Amino acid sequence: ADPEALRHILTHTMIKRQLAAGSVLRGLAPRLAAAGGGKQGSPPSHRHLGVISVAAQKPRYGPVMSAVSLAPPGSHRFLSGGGGKIVAPRMTYISGEEMTHYCMELILDRWIKPNVETSGWEFFDLSCKARDDTEDKVLHDAVASGKKIGAIFKEPTVTPTQVQKIKLGLKKTWGSPNGAMRKGWNGITISRDTIHIDGLELGFKKKVLFERHAVGGEYGAGWKDVGEGSVETIFTAADGTKTVIDKRELKDDNNAVVTYHNPLDNVDDLAHIFFTRCLESEVVPYVVTKKTVFKWQEGFWAKMKAVFDEHYLADFKAAGLLKNCGGELQHLISDAATMQIIRWTGGGFGMAAHNYDGDMLTDEIAQIHRSPGFITSNLVGKNEDGSLIKEFEASHGTVADMWEAHLKGKETSLNPLGLVEALIGAVDHSVDLAGGPAELKVFTGNIRKHIHALFVNNLGTRDLTGPAGLTTEQFVDAVGMMIEGKSLADVQKKYAPAADPNDVLEEEGIADIDDGMVMRLFKDLDSNGDGSLSYKEFSQGLARLNVAPKTGPVGRVLRISLDDAE
Repeated sequence: ADPEALRHILTHTMIKRQLAAGSVLRGLAPRLAAAGGGKQGSPPSHRHLGVISVAAQKPRYGPVMSAVSLAPPGSHRFLSGGGGKIVAPRMTYISGEEMTHYCMELILDRWIKPNVETSGWEFFDLSCKARDDTEDKVLHDAVASGKKIGAIFKEPTVTPTQVQKIKLGLKKTWGSPNGAMRKGWNGITISRDTIHIDGLELGFKKKVLFERHAVGGEYGAGWKDVGEGSVETIFTAADGTKTVIDKRELKDDNNAVVTYHNPLDNVDDLAHIFFTRCLESEVVPYVVTKKTVFKWQEGFWAKMKAVFDEHYLADFKAAGLLKNCGGELQHLISDAATMQIIRWTGGGFGMAAHNYDGDMLTDEIAQIHRSPGFITSNLVGKNEDGSLIKEFEASHGTVADMWEAHLKGKETSLNPLGLVEALIGAVDHSVDLAGGPAELKVFTGNIRKHIHALFVNNLGTRDLTGPAGLTTEQFVDAVGMMIEGKSLADVQKKYAPAADPNDVLEEEGIADIDDGMVMRLFKDLDSNGDGSLSYKEFSQGLARLNVAPKTGPVGRVLRISLDDAE
């Protein structure tokens, strides 16, 4: 059995009435990701090479919800066909390559361009070929644009390897653009937060926030491979005064000598950003270092605590966010943070850390929260006038393996949520900087609602919905349909049609079924979490619910099949 089969069995039983009252579901497992839905139709044509083959598939069961639209009333009034396009404020758009670039072009063509006037956006192609052709001038131009405008969306980009240099015919292996961006935008922090979808449990139950110091540490290190000898590190002050930082003897024949530093001037800004966000999201803040061993990390903690105690302590106490941590800002050793992240799956916490620790710990958070696709990533910098520069991107890469499959004509199913959250973040920030238009935020908010509605109703991509999920192109089209004002039932009719009229229950028979509660019930019965029910799981589950058919004088309390008499 699978969720849809279970749903059909439940429809005309006493469990149906109990589900409506919610009486048998108290204390059951949290909501699960919906599964099911068929696929049909053809992908849109595209300038990239590669043929997409989308075969029609006949789903086993009928649609999962009644023919209603989840879009709020009036949500389409700003779209084309109504009052015309919304004029977007200025924004810097940095394009990348491979699968994520292909997906973003689909999104721009299907969702954005028909509804939003983007002539104020400045576009920059940061593909390897464009960087090579312009001797990286395009990167410097993109950085200058971002600094000027202050709102940036960036697609994932490729940092070419030696193999890719040869394959693409590049002059050199161009370095990661991130360093130039962080320097050019006076990077303070990289904010990474968990993405949550009402109706689905991904990993952490409540939001988790993270601030990763955007500068310093190993990423800007200088180094040399050297032999036996001595190393002396000397600091020369602006007035010429010299201070010996370290001196040591090297006994090995082969040594890697590394020098780096951590700038601390902008830690106060990082602290204000972090504590403000934690307070707004009602999460408990923690500062993470290894200062017990790395004594030089004490300064980071000291600055964070000073800002907290002076500006935020009273507010956090009033909000009740410190009641379980001694009434003070807590410090976590990085080793302990690694373990607590695994344990604190209830979420509801925030962490701030140095650059390298932040990189590692946010990867751990991403894996617990299903994948990097469900984590946001935005770089926050600061202009000379004090205004914030915000660059938004997905936490994942270009999804090269899926791109190779696409080029070979195979079906793909890329979940665009991380990309879309980044686009929404950049667009919304551009609206904040420009002071409007407010309707553009309504539009981006509706995009998010449509994506979530599709995910929780078995019309998501295959990472959430399983093999019957929608392809990359189908999912983009499904969201596009809802942006146009189509209902969820319209999308189901196109991409999850009934396999056989006899498989579909009459609408009046399912109108009062709570699909979300049915899914929760299925999750509870699916004890091994493999998305299907064995006979043993099903029978044990019915026994736990006290609705299993029984022998003896009591007789059956549950109709065994839909053919049984009422």
